[in-house]
Amino acid sequence: MLMRTDPFRELDRLAQQLVGPGTWSKPSAMPMDAYREGDEYVVAFDLPGVTADAIDIDVERNMLTVKAERRPVAKADDVQMELSERPLGVFSRQIVLADTLDTERIEAHYDAGVLTLRIPIAERAKPRKISIGVGSGHKEISG
Repeated sequence: MLMRTDPFRELDRLAQQLVGPGTWSKPSAMPMDAYREGDEYVVAFDLPGVTADAIDIDVERNMLTVKAERRPVAKADDVQMELSERPLGVFSRQIVLADTLDTERIEAHYDAGVLTLRIPIAERAKPRKISIGVGSGHKEISG
């Protein structure tokens, strides 16, 4: 038997039980990190215990939607659950992407329970030098 004494974790667990698992129409949130790395915007989602085929990634215009489902593990008939804290159900997160990102070239990688999306910065949004032309004379416009 496992024992623990963190009262806040117990409140989180009770709140999750009252709300129930996420469903496709009312998913639970998933934790994420987002940062810029060079010429890419990186978003990492924590999805431990989720198989890669249970993850759905969509982009419509500038809205990125990630949905995942953690399904219960099949148990034998003689198994008696002592403690269950890992939430099951559907998890989802939506992010509005800036116009400066190239949504056509998003790359997704899933490893060790972390889904990592790499979104390149669009060429038009990268800093560039503008050359200045120097003219030899003035031109007049007559009307």
